[in-house]
Amino acid sequence: MRIEAAARAAGRDPSQVRLLAVSKTWPAESVEAAAQAGQQAFGENYVQEGVAKVEALAALQLEWHFIGPLQSNKSRPVANAFQWVHSIDRLKIAERLSSQRDIHLPALNVCIQVNVSGEASKSGVAPAELPALARAVAALPRLRLRGLMAIPEPTDDVALQRERFATLRRLKESLEAEGFALDTLSMGMSDDLEAAIAEGATLVRVGTAIFGSRSYPAP
Repeated sequence: MRIEAAARAAGRDPSQVRLLAVSKTWPAESVEAAAQAGQQAFGENYVQEGVAKVEALAALQLEWHFIGPLQSNKSRPVANAFQWVHSIDRLKIAERLSSQRDIHLPALNVCIQVNVSGEASKSGVAPAELPALARAVAALPRLRLRGLMAIPEPTDDVALQRERFATLRRLKESLEAEGFALDTLSMGMSDDLEAAIAEGATLVRVGTAIFGSRSYPAP
């Protein structure tokens, strides 16, 4: 398995790296098949589609992660259907998730998304603004700040891949030095998971390598 091989190549224990199966655009039946094969954690990018799968497969007691951009007017269903949200990039979203999370549910695990590539079109907080956002998010009730997430610009340059992932790792280490208790680096996908694992990823988000190539509906 690629994750195990990458971890061993980096001198890491493979058990330190979890696989998040990205099931966006795939039907509930595909998720159920993956679950029957032993996969338990799934990532969704779209609110309506994701919530529908969570509800349809509730009996399987899967672990659901919301990993896409989240608009404030769509935060309520995400706050209560998912166990994780990886894409916190501004305080308003975190505040809404905090206030909308059912008090009878466990704290919502969250990661702050960081724009490590500096792309104008990419979601994520700028690295310089991360400490202030982290302090604000960590103070909110019903949320548990677990770590950081990034989606660097696509590139075949492995050295550049590692540089971007190393940036996120160093930002996590900086927050830990400030007193934050973080355990998650959500980074790496089908095309660059080896570089991510080499730089400390604890959660890799893989879709194509599990489910196959996606066919997106025409707009």
